[in-house]
Amino acid sequence: MKAVILCGGKGTRMREETEYRPKPLVDIGGRPIIWHILKIYSYYGVKDFILCLGYKGNMIKQYFNDMDWMNNDYTLHIDNGSKYIQYHNQERENWNVTLVDTGLETLTAGRLKKIEKYIDEENFLMTYGDGLSDININKLIEYHKKMEKIVTMTGVHPMSSYGVIEVENGIAKSFNEKPRQGGFINGGFMVLNKKVFNYIQEDCMFEEKPIRNIAQEKELAIFKHDGFWIAIDTFKDVQRANMLWNTGNKPWKVWK
Repeated sequence: MKAVILCGGKGTRMREETEYRPKPLVDIGGRPIIWHILKIYSYYGVKDFILCLGYKGNMIKQYFNDMDWMNNDYTLHIDNGSKYIQYHNQERENWNVTLVDTGLETLTAGRLKKIEKYIDEENFLMTYGDGLSDININKLIEYHKKMEKIVTMTGVHPMSSYGVIEVENGIAKSFNEKPRQGGFINGGFMVLNKKVFNYIQEDCMFEEKPIRNIAQEKELAIFKHDGFWIAIDTFKDVQRANMLWNTGNKPWKVWK
């Protein structure tokens, strides 16, 4: 099954990083976010990826072109003008990555529509280029097949931006720093049936009109995920993800 990654946004809420590079190339633990996302999927056997490029998409293309020598120690052998690279630690991925320019200003539904020609199976995976999770992709796919809906979306619990105080008779009973809230929000990591393309008739946000119409027709299933999830949307999110990685607490690192 192929996985589509939306990588085209400008990341305006992370201007400290995205002024110079696209959000999927922001470093977490010395590797770009997009590398972490593909590692999550490939742990569950997903090897075929379609990247929907937009803002600074040429930099993402360059990263994948240069990934082998960037991620490995190597010796460059030069003999009368010919070159041969000998890699030493051999951390080389087994991925098929299709990089598609879907436009600078295109919205998420439009980006998805532009890669329709690359989808040759009944179902495919999709997520955003800024979300990390310890989600079990195999269980997500199984749930999608069981529910037999057009879209299965992963529902995650949002974290409050503020500490929450429980008050009784004017006295604080408890204080929870940025607790997890009770409802669910869109956590990405979706499974889509190719019928979804019938709901995209214009360039718009996929999360608005297409998803609303799909939900109204009762064709939207929610896979509830109670584990770890983070959307790296601001510079504070980058700092938090790096802190987790650097202290050895890497909940999304499901791979060995």
